Amino acid sequence: MRTSAQSKFAFSFQLYLLTFAAFWLLLATTLAGQSSAPPAPGPKPSDIPQVWKPWIGEYGASPDNQNTGTAFALSEKDGSIVLLLRTRKSDEAEYQLIQRFSSDTAPNGADPRLQLRVGASGKRVLVIDALENQKLSPDANATTQVAIKPVKPIDELRRDALSASPPQESGPFRKAELVELASLDAAIHLEIRYATTNDFLGTPVYTQARAFMQRPAAEALVRALNKLKPLGYGLLIHDAYRPWYVTKIFWDATPPEGKIFVADPSQGSRHNRGCAVDLTLYDLASGKPIEMPGTYDEMSPRSFPDYPGGTSLQRWHRDLLRRAMESEGFTVYEHEWWHFDYKDWHEYPILNIKFEDLHSGQGLASAQ
Repeated sequence: MRTSAQSKFAFSFQLYLLTFAAFWLLLATTLAGQSSAPPAPGPKPSDIPQVWKPWIGEYGASPDNQNTGTAFALSEKDGSIVLLLRTRKSDEAEYQLIQRFSSDTAPNGADPRLQLRVGASGKRVLVIDALENQKLSPDANATTQVAIKPVKPIDELRRDALSASPPQESGPFRKAELVELASLDAAIHLEIRYATTNDFLGTPVYTQARAFMQRPAAEALVRALNKLKPLGYGLLIHDAYRPWYVTKIFWDATPPEGKIFVADPSQGSRHNRGCAVDLTLYDLASGKPIEMPGTYDEMSPRSFPDYPGGTSLQRWHRDLLRRAMESEGFTVYEHEWWHFDYKDWHEYPILNIKFEDLHSGQGLASAQ
């Protein structure tokens, strides 16, 4: 028979257990709420006046300025139009504020020393103290890919890449379990440009317009998407798993000044391991891609995740995408705002399976 003291002790112990359980339940609920909270990088800024939008971008005396020389970045910050001077080459770019003026004025009335006009070639021109600088970058909403001139004919590069072998690696590695992204959520849309002529090489490289990732990375991608949906955004996928031979084509086709934007096939890439994805945001209501400070696969400083140009709204969207992805274990590539690597990429081997050869016996998993 329990004594009064024993009963009080038992009651106190039960109360302690209930309190302890309630605390951990509250903590778990709080953490869950934090993980699903919208990852917005502060208040969403307003867009700039339409009259200025076509002029936002980088300008230089010649196309060579795009990556190696001095250039000007006509941008917007805190409601003002700002002119930045860029010095040094792409991967060491530095920016200095030259001029600031109101976005309420017309482009040609902003400053008497600065003129904006369309040149004889149809390109936009920035004139500073009588020195002409043509626009080097495409408009933010451009749908045509910025193409390069391949070092060799693509057919020759493809033949060489298909006959080559990926680098040898020592394991152990996790078994590949590639999941087709489009099957995971209706808000994941595809725009696989490497399966079209609208890519940076100007010719199709992929045989099919499909996107795959290793299952843990694919599931993390969906969790990031679920954080963006309440804000009105979906994910537009440009590329994910990439066979190794394609990485070799890209590397061999790209001139030296653009090598920082492509992976070295001797090392393999995180795309080859099924743990990297190239993507952007689109508006759920309209289905239209969101404007970013630079365009996809653009080999210029505008591709850097910390590029200070563009508009406040473009940078806000770029940072929103980055926050959502990083909250689920992805890391942005230092030279490309659209490229994200999943944390477990090193646990998977380099793969060289063509899309048309993927089946359940070679690592292709169902969506279920």
